[in-house]
Amino acid sequence: MRERRQREREYQRELVIKAQEAQSANVAKTEFLQRMSHDIRTPINGIRGMIEVANYYNDDLDKQAECRKKIWDASGLLLELVDEVLDMGKLESGEIIMEERSFNLSRMLDNLYQVVEQQAVERGITIQVADYDVKHSSFVGSPIHIKRMFMNILSNAVKYNKDNGKIILSYKEETMDEDHVVLTFRCEDTGIGMSEEFQQKIFEPFAQESETARTLYGGTGLGLPIVKNILDKMNGQISFTSKQGKGSVFEIRMPLVVNHEAVLEEEQPEEEVSGVLTGKKILVAEDNELNMEVAKFILESAGATVVLVENGERCVKEFRASEEGEFDAVLMDIMMPIMDGLEATACIRALEREDAMTVPIIAMTAKAFVDDRQKSFAAGMNEHLAKPLEAKEIIKTLVKFVVQD
Repeated sequence: MRERRQREREYQRELVIKAQEAQSANVAKTEFLQRMSHDIRTPINGIRGMIEVANYYNDDLDKQAECRKKIWDASGLLLELVDEVLDMGKLESGEIIMEERSFNLSRMLDNLYQVVEQQAVERGITIQVADYDVKHSSFVGSPIHIKRMFMNILSNAVKYNKDNGKIILSYKEETMDEDHVVLTFRCEDTGIGMSEEFQQKIFEPFAQESETARTLYGGTGLGLPIVKNILDKMNGQISFTSKQGKGSVFEIRMPLVVNHEAVLEEEQPEEEVSGVLTGKKILVAEDNELNMEVAKFILESAGATVVLVENGERCVKEFRASEEGEFDAVLMDIMMPIMDGLEATACIRALEREDAMTVPIIAMTAKAFVDDRQKSFAAGMNEHLAKPLEAKEIIKTLVKFVVQD
C-alpha cells in the first residue's frame, strides 16, 4: 500500500513537472511570435511608408533617391532577421550541415571589411586592423558559416558602437601541424558595452540588454547565439570581456584545415555590366511574376535575349524545342509548381542531345542552406545563387560560364 501511494505521488509530481514544462514552452512560443511580429512588421512598415513618401514627392528627385536608400536599408534589416531566425532554427534542431570545401580566407576578410566599413563610415566609426599574422590564405571548411560568424561579430561592433567610435581587429594563425591551424580573431570596440548581469545570458536566443535595443540599434538578439552554435560545431571557442559604457572585446578561436592544393587566383576587376551578355540567349524559369520581371530587366540590361517560362515543365519543353546550342544558359528557380527546378534540371541533363550536358544551369532560389546547395549540384546544376539576388552577382556568374575569353 505504501509503495503504491509513493508511486502515485511520483506520478503526480511528474505530471506537474510536465505541465510546467508545457506551459513554459507555450510562453516561450508566444514571446517568440510576438517578437517576430514586431521585428518583421517594423521594417515592412518602413518600406511601405517610404513608398508613400516617394509617391507624395513624385517630382523631387533628391527625395526619391533618399526614399530608395531607406527602402534598401529597411529591406536589409528584414533579410538579416529572416536569415538569423532560419539559421538559429537549423542550428538548434541539429539539421545544419557544415561544408567541407576550399575557400580563400584573405579574400573573405577583405570582402567583409568592405561591407562593414560602409556601415561604419556613415557613423564616423574608424576600423583599424592592428595585427594580421595569417600565413595561409586557403583553407578547407564551411565558408558560408565562417563568413556568417565573422559578419555577426563585426556588424555588432558597428551596431552597438558610439558615433565616431573605433573598432580594432586582429587575426593570428597558430600552427598545430602541417595540415591544421588555429585562427584567432579578435574584435575590440568602443561601444556601449554590457552590464555584468546581461553578460551571463548573451548567448541565449533573443537576449538583449534592454527593450529599446531593437529600436535604437536594430539588433535581433540572435547574432551571438548563432556564432556560439557555429563554433560549437567547429570545435571552436568564443570568449569576451565587456564594461558598460566602455566597450567590448570578443575573441574567437577556431580550428581550420590548410588547403595545400589551392591554386592562386587573381581577383578580377569589376566589369562594366552594360552589354557584357550581348548575343547571349538565356532561358529563365521562375514562377513569381515580380521576380521574373526583375530577372528580365537585369539580363536585358546586360544585353542578353531572355525567354521566360513559369515552371520546370515549361522549361524542359522550351529547351527540348530549341535548336542545338540556342540557349547559352538556364537560370532555374527551385520551388515551382507542376515540376520543380531540381527535377527540371535532371530532365534537361537526361535529354539525348549534346548541349543538354554542357549548357550552364544556375539555381536562382530562396532555398539558401548548405543542403540546398548540395541538392542543386547533385541534380546537375553548375552554380547556386540564393535570393535576394543582386544584379552584379547574377551577371558575374553568367559571364563566368558563357563569355569566352
